Amino acid sequence: MPTHAEPVERLINELSKLPGIGRKTAARLAFHILRIPKREAQELARGIIDVKERIHPCSVCFNLTDQDPCRICCDSRRNDEVICVVEEPNDLMAIEGTGDFRGKYHVLHGTLSPLEGIGPEDIKVKELLRRLEAGRVKEVIMATNPNVEGGATALYLTELIKPLGVKVTRIAYGIPMGGDIEYTDGVTLVKALEGRREV
Repeated sequence: MPTHAEPVERLINELSKLPGIGRKTAARLAFHILRIPKREAQELARGIIDVKERIHPCSVCFNLTDQDPCRICCDSRRNDEVICVVEEPNDLMAIEGTGDFRGKYHVLHGTLSPLEGIGPEDIKVKELLRRLEAGRVKEVIMATNPNVEGGATALYLTELIKPLGVKVTRIAYGIPMGGDIEYTDGVTLVKALEGRREV
């Protein structure tokens, strides 16, 4: 039997469906929403509805945007000869947050995962190849995650891209800044050694 009023219980249930939010955190969030002024709660609700109604994939890079093409694709100051391939829009945001990359992007919206039935037709592979066939791109940076699916996706794409005469690079992996070597796992140490460069 629920211990809360039905609307509160429903809010807790909905919030607990969010990734990383358990029932206790959902309850804390629900009670926070109850405590804030009604105007703030309405702004939160409007913000959620607004992103659901106005945000869509860019027709060029497939980043999430409210305009088409997106702001990055439209930016003439960016280098359109370099494309950074990422798995998801939040990966793009992380790279963009560094303020260092000045090329353009391609968002795959997933990775290859035969065990889960996800093949090349389920992610934005054809669209990437179409962009490359235009002949402007000189380098593709594979910025997929350092796991089995990310590695397999990068390898698959590399095999498709190299015959087009486009340089393919992979982001380096290694020990994070401020990390201790003694606490770093073996695979990361191997990748750090493999990715070493002259100083």
